[in-house]
Amino acid sequence: MRKIGVLGGTFNPPHIGHLIMANEALFKLGLDEVRLMPNAVAPHKEVAGADAAQRLEMTRLAASGYPGIEVEAFEIEKGGVSYSVDTMQQLTDREPDAVFYFLIGGDMIEGLTDWHRIDDLLKIVTFAGFRRPGYNEETAYPVTLVDAPELKLSSTFLRERIAAGGPVAHLIPDAVEQFIRKEHLYGS
Repeated sequence: MRKIGVLGGTFNPPHIGHLIMANEALFKLGLDEVRLMPNAVAPHKEVAGADAAQRLEMTRLAASGYPGIEVEAFEIEKGGVSYSVDTMQQLTDREPDAVFYFLIGGDMIEGLTDWHRIDDLLKIVTFAGFRRPGYNEETAYPVTLVDAPELKLSSTFLRERIAAGGPVAHLIPDAVEQFIRKEHLYGS
């Protein structure tokens, strides 16, 4: 059975923190691959700044050149609001020879009780959460905790930095920054 990690998000824009999380999951969980999966419309978060096709392309550019890190376009191609349980059920049906790990940030662990059909989701994936200072890691649900180098970086910070004309070198892969400048995203 192949072990596949799925790291979902808006990737608006993708940054080095996403790649560090993917790399740590590959190594520490012994995964065969990690897929970065941009969502079309996040159920809990408004997506602004780049459209779905642009976020997918930026995610592809971010993952290129990193062995074991791939892009899963399922939710963007499906369109609309996607709930994790529905997405993971369809991926599991599509790839019955795989075991899926659902990767989440430490800030999301305590909110698992609010997830849509969490008990059904737990039957088809293994949750792995990245420790994050200042967040409660206690939960009634089984979550494998993963230590990763701490990097206080967010897509919100990067959008604001770009809008202010500041540098983002070393925070965003060069190819992603070039795409942002070419497409005039985030006020660039």
